[in-house]
Amino acid sequence: MESPPNTDKCKELFALLSDYLNLELPPDACKQIEAHLAGCPPCIEFVESLRKTVELCHRYQPTELPERLGTQAREELLRAYRKALVVDGV
Repeated sequence: MESPPNTDKCKELFALLSDYLNLELPPDACKQIEAHLAGCPPCIEFVESLRKTVELCHRYQPTELPERLGTQAREELLRAYRKALVVDGV
């Protein structure tokens, strides 16, 4: 049976992920992250997904700006954001 991921290490990785992907961490920190990634399939999947997303964002060049969100859509997004903050304990 596969052991569950170490969620504390996963949270640590998540906190440093932006700096890691931007190559802004010292070599020792990168080695620790890579060691964790070597044994944590959920984190590997998340990092690869994030890398692809960043790449797509860098390549995206809109030809025109989208229309502004309507009042109702903005209010729904704000409600969902506030609800997520409460659920995550922020």
